[in-house]
Amino acid sequence: MWDAFISIMINILLYIYDLVGQNFGLAIIIFTILVRLVTYPLTASQMKSSKGMQELQKSKEWQDIQKKYKDDKETLSKKQMELYKEMGINPLGSCLPTLIQFPIIIGLYQAVIRALAVTPLQLLKLSMHLSNGANLIPINNHFLWMELSEPERAQIFGFGVPILAIIVVITSYFQTKMISTTTPSSGGDDQSAQMNKAMTLYMPFLMGYFALSYASGLAVYFVASNLASIAQYALMGRIDFKKLIPSKLLPSKS
Repeated sequence: MWDAFISIMINILLYIYDLVGQNFGLAIIIFTILVRLVTYPLTASQMKSSKGMQELQKSKEWQDIQKKYKDDKETLSKKQMELYKEMGINPLGSCLPTLIQFPIIIGLYQAVIRALAVTPLQLLKLSMHLSNGANLIPINNHFLWMELSEPERAQIFGFGVPILAIIVVITSYFQTKMISTTTPSSGGDDQSAQMNKAMTLYMPFLMGYFALSYASGLAVYFVASNLASIAQYALMGRIDFKKLIPSKLLPSKS
C-alpha cells in the first residue's frame, strides 16, 4: 500500500514536471504548495484546536481546577475532561491533524528523492513506479545554479557557499518557532517547555545539515514546505512576530 501511495505521488510530480516545461525545481515547489493546499483543512482544524486550548488554559476555571486538584491527578484528569466537553474542545484536535498529514509529507519527500534517480539501478526502480511518462526520465536535474541530484554550493569569489542550506536553517527556525508559539502548553510542565525550546533551537540546524549533505532537490522541498507553512499561518493571522523575532532584534519603542 505504501509503495502504491509513493507511486501516485511520483506520477503527480512528474505530470507537473512535464506541464512546466520539464523544470524539476519548479515542479517540486508547485507540488509542495498543492499538497499544502490539499491538507489545508487539517491545518486549519489543528490551529483552531490549538487556539481553543490556549484560551482554555488562560481561563480562571482551568486555573482553579489546576490548583484545587494538583495533588489528586485522577480527579484532576476527570475534571479537565469535563471542562473540555463543556467548552467543546477535543484534546487530540491539535495533534491528530499532524498525524494524518505526516504520511503525506513523508510520501512527498520520498517522491522527490526517488524522482532524482541518477544511477541505472535507481532509474530502473523509478521506472517501476511510473504508470505513464517513462519518456520523461532521466529527469532534467538542473535548476537555477543547482544540480538537484547533488548537494548545493554557489561559487562566490571562488568559494562554495551553501546558500540553500542557510535559507533552510532560517525558514526552519521561523517555522518551528511559529508552531511552538501557537501550540498550547502542557499546564506549566517545565520539562515539556524545555523540550520545545530545544526543538526550536536544534531542529533548524538538523534540517540545514540534511540540506547541506544531501541532494539539493531535497533542500528545495524543505524551503518550499517551510515557506508554504509560514504563509498558511500568516493568512490565518496566527503569527505573532514579537514572539518569532528575538526581542534584541526588534526596534525599541523609545
